[in-house]
Amino acid sequence: MEATVAERGQITLPKAVRDALGLTKGTVLKVELSGGTIVLRKDVSDAISRARGRFKLPPGVSSDDIMRELRGRAPDDPLESYEVLREPGESPQAGRK
Repeated sequence: MEATVAERGQITLPKAVRDALGLTKGTVLKVELSGGTIVLRKDVSDAISRARGRFKLPPGVSSDDIMRELRGRAPDDPLESYEVLREPGESPQAGRK
């Protein structure tokens, strides 16, 4: 595929490339030089910032609850707020080394 540099330094990316990467009007691309090569990268931080605040948590669930579920209990979390799954009668320290 080829793209020609226009008088004002602009290029048009081939439609197949735009479609494959999901590039639409206003998509931010990072431009990098690697030796004698131009590298274009889709700016994913832009997509993340646009998604921020668009998702609602279920009633009674906090972002701390979600993070705790994903990461596990933090060292300063009280044990009573965190469900510890272990066999009945098993010591909380069982399995730790």
